[in-house]
Amino acid sequence: MLILQRKNNQSLTIGDNITVTILETGNDWVKLAIDAPKEISILRTELLEAASANQEAASSQLNESSISKIKDLMSQSKNSGNT
Repeated sequence: MLILQRKNNQSLTIGDNITVTILETGNDWVKLAIDAPKEISILRTELLEAASANQEAASSQLNESSISKIKDLMSQSKNSGNT
């Protein structure tokens, strides 16, 4: 990890086509301007983490639902075999 110190209106360049400029700073925040090509995805980390957590929760629910359906089918199969 590279750690840099910048002041308001100073920039840094990443590669040949991404520029990050410090627009404004406060006591516990920084306003950034990011100039990058449209094909570069720029996401806030907390949104990426929330999306990942939502996907995990959906996957878990899907698995629990699938297991429940399988159990129901097995139970029906056992019951139909006993008649």
